[in-house]
Amino acid sequence: MYLAVVIDLFSRKIVVWSMDNRMKVELVNDALLMAVWTRKPLKGLVWHTDRGSQYASDSHRAILKEHHVIQSMSRTGNCWDNAVSESFFHTLKTELVHQYQFKTRSEAKQAIFEYIEVFYNRERIHSANNYLSPVEYEIQQKAV
Repeated sequence: MYLAVVIDLFSRKIVVWSMDNRMKVELVNDALLMAVWTRKPLKGLVWHTDRGSQYASDSHRAILKEHHVIQSMSRTGNCWDNAVSESFFHTLKTELVHQYQFKTRSEAKQAIFEYIEVFYNRERIHSANNYLSPVEYEIQQKAV
């Protein structure tokens, strides 16, 4: 199974995510479009990605251009350019995926849904957020 996520660097919130049995361009395009529709970013939003062919595809670049999003694609062999995303996937694997033996894809999808939507965004604290969850941090910052 493949998972594409859009992470808000400000709060570390997983804004949207998309999952499929194959890694294809639609997976990342769907995630990007859902994020644009959800957050309605201003022109000039920076979109950090790795160098996967999906992110370099003509259709993906067309979506970026249409929504005035600037792509920041990591250098070959350099995970630091996309460190927040790499960190999230490491955390997901450590805290969930490697802890369970899923019997079906459906069971895995449900567990990942609950991890992201219930635990990671609403309960898991982040040092970058003054030890608040992403949702709590966004609420606090809106109140300021």
